[in-house]
Amino acid sequence: MRVVVALGGNALLRRGEPLTAENQRANARIACKALAPVALEHELVISHGNGPQVGLLALQGSAYTEVEPCPLDLLGAQTEGMIGYLIQQELGNELPQEKRLASLLTLIEVDPGDPAFGEPTRPIGPIYRTGTASGVSCRRRSRSGSSGSSRAMAARAWGSRDLCGRRRHSGHVHGRGGAGRTAARRRRGGIDKDLGSALLAKDLGADALAIVTDVDAVYRGWAWPEQRAIRRATPAALAQSEFAAGSMGPKVRAVCSFVEETGGIAAIGSIADTPGLLSGDTGTTVTRESRRPRARAGRVSRRRRMR
Repeated sequence: MRVVVALGGNALLRRGEPLTAENQRANARIACKALAPVALEHELVISHGNGPQVGLLALQGSAYTEVEPCPLDLLGAQTEGMIGYLIQQELGNELPQEKRLASLLTLIEVDPGDPAFGEPTRPIGPIYRTGTASGVSCRRRSRSGSSGSSRAMAARAWGSRDLCGRRRHSGHVHGRGGAGRTAARRRRGGIDKDLGSALLAKDLGADALAIVTDVDAVYRGWAWPEQRAIRRATPAALAQSEFAAGSMGPKVRAVCSFVEETGGIAAIGSIADTPGLLSGDTGTTVTRESRRPRARAGRVSRRRRMR
């Protein structure tokens, strides 16, 4: 199968852990040990989140007052390179030497007038109490890239995706950095990492999309005594429940969008369970029909014959 795996930023930097390079490398190593069996068996493309990492860079930039802090789109690009480097290095240590790896810095075109920009839901960095948050907000107002830099990025947005496609045909494993975090103008829709990963999976004709994070499944009634894991569902069934904005909500919307438009298999679950997500043995599996999904390796072989 052709598989896109989206790593959540918290799968690379666990909640409550110090924001150290050592911790991020250790977590990348754990993630890549789980991804290696997938890379050996399937065509694999990896995308990732970067909220904690962007938050760290923003705090570090705020501490140096001699110059204006970098805007968030530049911080996003910096973290794409850093995380891509860690994934490529650690995954390379788990795979045979002949298995080629490639990291790509990518862009997604967005509509600058999208109402989502007026209602941000994705947190980066630490959570502050109300009084502290007011002071931090006064000291540093986060800003997106200028219109000039956005125009420059827009001209290159499709090139990175096309390059990913060409390398895919050459048998590479791809690390696609920070899906949606570095945004160019014009494409309608938010710049959410999960929705960006779903868009990538559709464009590449993937058979499966797996969103891995630091929880083992999607839950109804999360954090309540009666919480219950959802093991298998259709997009229509998931639409009947509400999930937290900026957390599980975008993940559920992303997998539902992928399944509805492609008929493929999608899953959400823990990074440690990645191989089991694709077989439907772990996590939350989403398909058009409620029955247990079957692998569709034949679909990939047919594509290869057509090219």
